Amino acid sequence: MASRDTGTGTGTDTDTGTGVDTDRPGRIEAHGIDHVPDRERHGRARELFPVWAAANVNYLSMVVGGALILMGLSLGQAVAVIVLGSLFWAPIGLLAVSGPASGTPSEVIARAMYGIRGNRVNIAVNGWALCICYIALNLAAAAVAAFVFVEKAGIDTNSGVKVAVVVVIAALTLVIGVYGHATMVKLYPPIAIALTATFAVVAVYVCARSDLGHQPARPLTGVDLWATLAAGLTLIASGPLSYTNSADFSRYLPRETSPWAVAAWTALGGFLPGVLLTSLGALAATVVDMSEPQAGLEGILPTWFSPVFLLAIVLGTIANNAMTAYSSGLALQAAGVRVRRSLGVVVDGALGVAVTLYALLVSNFLDTVGNLLQLTVVVLGPSTAVYATDILLRRCRYDGPALTDENPGSPFWYARGVNPAGALALTAGIAASALCVDTLYTGPVARALGGVDLSLPVGIIVSASLYGLLMRRSLRGRPTAPPA
Repeated sequence: MASRDTGTGTGTDTDTGTGVDTDRPGRIEAHGIDHVPDRERHGRARELFPVWAAANVNYLSMVVGGALILMGLSLGQAVAVIVLGSLFWAPIGLLAVSGPASGTPSEVIARAMYGIRGNRVNIAVNGWALCICYIALNLAAAAVAAFVFVEKAGIDTNSGVKVAVVVVIAALTLVIGVYGHATMVKLYPPIAIALTATFAVVAVYVCARSDLGHQPARPLTGVDLWATLAAGLTLIASGPLSYTNSADFSRYLPRETSPWAVAAWTALGGFLPGVLLTSLGALAATVVDMSEPQAGLEGILPTWFSPVFLLAIVLGTIANNAMTAYSSGLALQAAGVRVRRSLGVVVDGALGVAVTLYALLVSNFLDTVGNLLQLTVVVLGPSTAVYATDILLRRCRYDGPALTDENPGSPFWYARGVNPAGALALTAGIAASALCVDTLYTGPVARALGGVDLSLPVGIIVSASLYGLLMRRSLRGRPTAPPA
C-alpha cells in the first residue's frame, strides 16, 4: 500500500487502497486533508492518552507555572488558577470527537462552520500562522536547554552554534511530523513514560525544598488581585486552547468509537500532566528564581541529574512541537496551498526556525512566552467556542466526503464559499475579546476595569451565543449526517 504522502489537499478522497497499511509506524503518512475511509480506520480511543500526555509533560508547563508566582500570586492562588485554566481541556476533548465522526482533520471540519472559502482565511490566520508561532515557541524552549547542555560539553555557544543547535532540534521535530500519525502513536507512549520518570525526580527535589505556605512579599488585593488572577487564567487556558486541531489525531479511529472515550482520553491526556507540571513550576518558584527557570531548577538538582534534565526538556518540547508541525502541514493545505502535507511540514518548520532565532537572539524569551500565549487567546477562545457549538448543534454528525468537496454547490459552499454565521460569530467574538485584553496592549474595557482581562470569557460567550443563534436557523432542514 501507499508509503508516501499523497494527500495534497485537492479536496477529494484520493485513496483507492484496501486500508491495510496506509497508516503504519515508520512510513510517511499517506493522507493529508483528504477523507480517511472507514476501511482504513483503526485503533482505540485510549491510544490518545499517551499521545497527548507526551506532548504535555514538558518544561514549558513549568515555566508557565513559575510565571504565576512571579506575577505576584500566592501558591494557593496559583494552583487554583492552574486547575481552573486546565479545565479548558474539556472542550478540546469535545472537538476531538469530530475526528472519528468525519474521518477528516479539524482543518477540514471547520468548513462546516466557515464555508470552503471562508475557512481558508480562518485556517490561514487561526491555524497556520498560530502553528508557526507555537513551533517557534517550543523550539526556543528546547534550544535554551540545549545551549546549556552544549556549554557543559565545553563548547562556546556563539551565534553560529546557537543556529546549529536550533536547526538540529528542528530537524528531529520535523522528522516525526513528516512521518505523521502512526509514528506518533508508536513513539509517544515510551516518550511519555521517560518524561514522567524524569520529571518525577525533579518533583522530589522541588517538593523537598518548596514553601507550601508561600505568600508574596506584597500580597495583591482588590483590582490588582483580580487583574492578576484573570491574566493567569488566560495564560493557563491558552495551553489547551492552542489544540483546536485535536481531531487531527483522532480521525483514524473507527467511526463507531465511543465519543465519550475519545473526549475523555484526549482531555485527560492534556489535563493531568498539565496540572501536575504547571503546579510543579509554581512550587519551584517558591524557592528558586523562575525568571531564569532552567538555571534556577539546576540549582536544586544534583549534578549527575542535570544532563538528564536538560535532555528531558529537549525531548518533551520535540514531542510537543512535532504535533504542532504535523498540524501545520494540514493547515497549509486547508488554507488552499496545493502542497504535500510532508513538504508543508518542512516549509513551516523552516519558518518556525526563523522566528525562533529572532526570539532567542533578539527578544526576551520569558516575555515572548507570556505575551504570545495571552494574546493568542483573543483568537483561540472564539474559535474554540464556534467549533464546540457546531458539534453540539449537529450532534457531531459530519459527512466527511462532503466536507472534502470544494466545488461551488457543495453542501458547505454556503454563500459564495462563506458561511455568514461562522464568519460573523468569529469576527464578533475576536472583536469583543480584543476590547477586553490586557497584554501587549490594553483594550478599552480592560482599561476601564483597572487592567482586569476578560478577553477569554467574553470572546467565548459572544462567539458561542451568536453562532448558536444564527446557525440554528441555517441548519433547519439541512442534512448534517452522511447518507446511510
